Amino acid sequence: MLDAILRKHIDPPLDRIGRTLAALGASANAVTIAGLALGLASALLIALGEFRWALLPLLASRIADGLDGAVARATRRTDFGGFLDITSDFLFYGAVPFAFILADPARNATTGGFLLLSFYVNGASFLAYAAMAAKHGLSSDARGLKNLYYSGGLLEGSETIAFFVAICIFPQSFPILAGIFAGLCFLTCMQRCLHAYRTFS
Repeated sequence: MLDAILRKHIDPPLDRIGRTLAALGASANAVTIAGLALGLASALLIALGEFRWALLPLLASRIADGLDGAVARATRRTDFGGFLDITSDFLFYGAVPFAFILADPARNATTGGFLLLSFYVNGASFLAYAAMAAKHGLSSDARGLKNLYYSGGLLEGSETIAFFVAICIFPQSFPILAGIFAGLCFLTCMQRCLHAYRTFS
């Protein structure tokens, strides 16, 4: 919901940094992999119960997730780069709830599993919409220049990162926060399905 608004403010500084990284020889794919490594390091810290420390690599990974696109825009955008980016994002998004389950299975397993189910269904609707949009020749740059069609919804990347920060700050509230967020993920999926019906029928 907030991605399109925030992109207007974060893209200019990211593009400046991206041009600098590109001039230093960094590739977009390398930045993507670095961001994934940071995200998985954050998940590992969560699984070990180090929730506050996990915030540092978590936020750094999301900065890298923005910078890989900026580096690509400064050099050359490729379809594989887009594939690597979205695959890395999905791995990171799944790793964090799974880490909370590992950290406290008795407390977090049921709600964490429900959250992962909501991510799975919401992610499927996102990718299916992108595939149909490409088939119909649709495009949008509201959320920046992307290799895939990024359909909007109630929950997007910005809200997911805010949720991850919240559960790291308040890990004891994970079952409640995860349950609420999972419900909103299902609502986002329903919203996207309705939009798909109106667009592709």
